[in-house]
Amino acid sequence: MKNRKGKVYLVGAGPGDPDLITVKATKCLLQADVILYDRLVNPVFLEYGRFDAEKIFCGKEPGYHCVSQQAIHDLLIEKAMTGKTVVRLKGGDPFIFGRGGEEAMILAEYGIEFEVVPGITSGIAAPAYAGIPVTYRDISQSFAVVTGHCVNGKPKNIRWDYLAHGVDTLAIYMGIKNLPYICSQLELCGKNPNTPVAVIQQGTTSEQRTVLGTLETIVNIVKDNRITNPAMILIGEVVTLSEKLAWFP
Repeated sequence: MKNRKGKVYLVGAGPGDPDLITVKATKCLLQADVILYDRLVNPVFLEYGRFDAEKIFCGKEPGYHCVSQQAIHDLLIEKAMTGKTVVRLKGGDPFIFGRGGEEAMILAEYGIEFEVVPGITSGIAAPAYAGIPVTYRDISQSFAVVTGHCVNGKPKNIRWDYLAHGVDTLAIYMGIKNLPYICSQLELCGKNPNTPVAVIQQGTTSEQRTVLGTLETIVNIVKDNRITNPAMILIGEVVTLSEKLAWFP
């Protein structure tokens, strides 16, 4: 008799603060036979799983992938095909720059049942902890989440001209390495060089650090303060509110 296929949960673990994981995510971890987890997942979440659950690290660092995306797909298929309940645990939200859509697609192709458990994404959580609301009446009626990194390096296919004039607030992920390029592109497209910018390192965690500047100055400020990934870049007038609203020690 063939084994019945298992089920895969694509779970968002949130931005880092252990209190920001959802109740549903913790329930999924508790019933998992296998947990495949990413580098940016808070290690404390692994304790929410059963002691006998198989835990597989699938972390990726800039320029180095210890487990390729194809290998992750293979693991998901292999484990689910043996009838196991699998949790694919990702930092933030699985469908926001987490490649969760690709993993869902491969599961669908193999006829494997899956469920997506959304998580709080760092594009709104990190600025919130830094006292920056991404929307604010009369200042920001729109915001966009943007990748600061592409497969070939610089995000050259992004319409920076539209973002420079059509969106009030930009939340840029994975952009530290390409920060000089991002700032220069926005300025070339007519964005005011004095537009406020915040860079938030390790947002929502005890290691959080925030530096403030403008499109014209932020590159040197980030360099002088040795800000590194993981970090969120916020661009827009709402950044000025952090001086009054910053609450996280």
